[in-house]
Amino acid sequence: MPTELVLSRQFSKVKPSATMAMNSKAVELKAAGKDVIGLAAGEPDFNTPDHIIEAATKAMGDGKTRYTSPNGIVQLREAIAAKFQRDNNLEVAIDAITVGCGGKQLIYNGLMVTLNPGDEVIIPAPYWVSYYDMVLLGGGVPVVVECPPEDGFLLTPESLERAITPKTKWLLLNSPSNPTGAAYSSAQMQALVAVLRRHPHVWIMADEIYEHVVYDGFKAESIATCAPDLRDRILVVNGLSKSYCMTGWRVGYAAGPLALIKAMNVLQSQSASMTSSISQWAGVAALNGPQDFIAEHNVHFRARRDRLVAALNAIDGIECTMPRGAFYVYPSCAGVMGRKTPSGQTISSDQDLALYLLESVGVAVVFGEAFGLSPAFRISYAAADDLLIDAAARIGKGIAQLK
Repeated sequence: MPTELVLSRQFSKVKPSATMAMNSKAVELKAAGKDVIGLAAGEPDFNTPDHIIEAATKAMGDGKTRYTSPNGIVQLREAIAAKFQRDNNLEVAIDAITVGCGGKQLIYNGLMVTLNPGDEVIIPAPYWVSYYDMVLLGGGVPVVVECPPEDGFLLTPESLERAITPKTKWLLLNSPSNPTGAAYSSAQMQALVAVLRRHPHVWIMADEIYEHVVYDGFKAESIATCAPDLRDRILVVNGLSKSYCMTGWRVGYAAGPLALIKAMNVLQSQSASMTSSISQWAGVAALNGPQDFIAEHNVHFRARRDRLVAALNAIDGIECTMPRGAFYVYPSCAGVMGRKTPSGQTISSDQDLALYLLESVGVAVVFGEAFGLSPAFRISYAAADDLLIDAAARIGKGIAQLK
């Protein structure tokens, strides 16, 4: 008889990514011939700009296809340092910068090299689905702080103060946010910083991947810019996936205290080794090249946001706030709970609603429970205009059929 596989205790606590699962289900249904609109994945529908692709092609032609150092090629780290100076008024040495396989891996690396069993990580909810499980994998304790729509889905100073204990290791702060698009103004960020100054044992991990996807004149402020005196305990994580339409290239970067970055480099050397050399050279072109296409993309995203929010708010039982950034909406579906489907099933959770919408009208969204705040669901509007219009109409039709 074969030996039974026994998984680790830490891994047994981890759930599959809900966003990836819903996206995969939509892809499978499409492959089976079903008419499905997938709005589960957070991925721009614009192609990677030509000058970035050309840089990757040139790198391959020039033989730049070898291993690099775990923390990334010097040219890319120099481009990242220039980006921090240009966009955030931050002077960062290239040795304090590391490159990873997307921002996701760098968040993981940062947690893995710092968490000990029982360490607490404050996670404002709604949160990106992977934060919670990454903390569990590191042996930490996720401390979820609910940030309801009446607070703009933002962490308040009072809620932060209440969540901090002697065991707190990290505050994980995502602005603009996935899944809500909420973002902190400079004044709101400074209010959180005032709390953090009183608790020097708390480190701050700032996920700024949607930094440039903002609307209506809003500017996303980095907490490292707001609090230069806290730089020795801030890890800023960013990447090229969203603003530069490079999700599949897997290029993320992080900057922080040198000791932390060195530890993350060691972990990288023992895991993925490094990010693809070709992707790194493409990243150099992305950061050093033209940036005007980002604003052009944002014009389209904003128009989609406005149409989608209006369409969702016109549906009985749905309430949707207007996000400041990213390309998601997070409508409440509290008014739909308790209704019955045409087949007699009661919609008792946002997961029930998400599955109903997929099966009845062919629209894939992600249920709010996966993001830590229910009842709600997330829609990515990084999709073609005609698909979004059709999807909103289908959602309205599906919910109208509930009794």
